[in-house]
Amino acid sequence: MIHVAEDAARWYKKELNLAEGQSVRFFARYSAGGHIHPGFSLGIDTEEPKKPGISTNVDGIRFYMEEQDLWYLDGYDLKVSYDAESDDIIYEYVQ
Repeated sequence: MIHVAEDAARWYKKELNLAEGQSVRFFARYSAGGHIHPGFSLGIDTEEPKKPGISTNVDGIRFYMEEQDLWYLDGYDLKVSYDAESDDIIYEYVQ
């Protein structure tokens, strides 16, 4: 499951210049770091879904992950929150 706080959704709308009805895709990307899978981290894009595996709508924005990337969250829920002090997003992986 993907859980996105309303203030986090507003941050995405502002930072990515999104209008209601648009989408944010979370995907697994190859990287030097990684929290739950070494060598991979979470990426974002503003493309529209093709084969969404999971999704949620918050503040008029669809947040989703394609079926092909669901392995990244296997056994976890993604919790997306906003930190006002740093004006940034926090990703938590909850078992």
